[in-house]
Amino acid sequence: MFGFFKTRPDQPLMDGSTEEMQKKYKRYQWQVFLGLVFGYAVFYVVRLSLGVVKKPMLDADIVTLSELGIMGSAFFFTYAIGKFSNGLLSDYANIGRFMSISLLLSGVTAIAMGMSTASFFFILLWGLNGWFQSVGSAPSCVSLFQWFSPKQRGSRYALWAGSRNIGEAITWILTASLVSYFGWQAGFIGAGIAAIAAALCMLIVLKDRPQTYGLPDPATAFGEEPESKKKACPEDTRKAQIFILKQPTLWLIAAACAMMYVSRYAMSSWAVLYLQEVKGYSLLDAGFAMSAYPIAGLVGAILSGMVSDKIFNSNRHIPTLMYGIANIAGMCLLFFGPSSHMVDAVALTMIGFAIGGLVVFLAGLTACDLMPQKAVGAVKGFIGLCAYMAASMQELVSASLIDIQTINGVEVYDFTQAQYFWLASSVLSLFLALTVWNAKKVTMDDDSSEALEESKRLSV
Repeated sequence: MFGFFKTRPDQPLMDGSTEEMQKKYKRYQWQVFLGLVFGYAVFYVVRLSLGVVKKPMLDADIVTLSELGIMGSAFFFTYAIGKFSNGLLSDYANIGRFMSISLLLSGVTAIAMGMSTASFFFILLWGLNGWFQSVGSAPSCVSLFQWFSPKQRGSRYALWAGSRNIGEAITWILTASLVSYFGWQAGFIGAGIAAIAAALCMLIVLKDRPQTYGLPDPATAFGEEPESKKKACPEDTRKAQIFILKQPTLWLIAAACAMMYVSRYAMSSWAVLYLQEVKGYSLLDAGFAMSAYPIAGLVGAILSGMVSDKIFNSNRHIPTLMYGIANIAGMCLLFFGPSSHMVDAVALTMIGFAIGGLVVFLAGLTACDLMPQKAVGAVKGFIGLCAYMAASMQELVSASLIDIQTINGVEVYDFTQAQYFWLASSVLSLFLALTVWNAKKVTMDDDSSEALEESKRLSV
């Protein structure tokens, strides 16, 4: 089984002209890129289906609010552990097989969710789904770094990161429509069927490393300076993975990302319920209102890579500050602004745009730029571990902070304390992100002790 998922041996370099090699390379690049973008979008369709069905499940007395919190926490806990362990494994894996099979199993789990009514199985299956879902982000990042050169990578990474917003838009519009017309079970089953179909397509178009097809690394293929003159081997990868875990800069970025993920998943997990209970939206109206959030996030993610590459000369810190301020401002407008659907739409657009860019920078690109390329999967995995442990904690804390009162026989949800918790997390995230403003790239060529001291100095 493990041999099936392991990357294959390198093949001899293909014969022929540079033009022929680059033509084949570009064709494979397009297949890989489109497979990652649309495949990762469907990962999110499955992941966010619970956020759509919360209210119908509560109304049908299928689960309680505390059980929903446990379900969300179980998902993010296994997701966090899986992000780290599967991130480490992705540095050695055949990404095409690794991601495709995991999405297929996630789809099967979602369908089983739609066929269950017992809270114990909901928690068990949703926790298991978290593990399958964890094989998404880090392998995608590894594949992007395998197939695209440094000069191609920033814009491709940003476009890929925006794919999650495509998945969110599908969820808030199509999944919400399915649930409105056919009941909460349709939300899980529809997402599961979409995941299985996407997984089969990914198995065809995603690729292993370029070297396994007789192609050089992307920098060499397109006439750029190779990122490493030394041929990679498993021992080098293990050393790089241990090396990056000693870097204070990585820990600070991971902490900033963790706090940002508290506010991010507060929106994804609880915003539909918030709009229904606090703002008086119907489920369908809340779903369409939330569609502004991922669409703006897609724009924010795409622009983040372009702005940081073209305007700020690949400096990720200045746009991180701008996006962080926009996120805080949008949350203040949503929670404390005038009660208006138009104001809510503007606020959700601001939050979505900001989160789109922050996910690009804090959840991967900034740290991957600063750490050795041989450990990209480990970098993503470690940041994911921290981020989703925080997201897991967020589910339990948010559920406990939402106060339910019965007034004139009607249950009323009070989100006041939860609002302050989500906003404070956004502020803390921005503060932590600013602590690595002067950080520089560290390499394995440096003496480890000197590199560690330099990282400590520049981080502060």
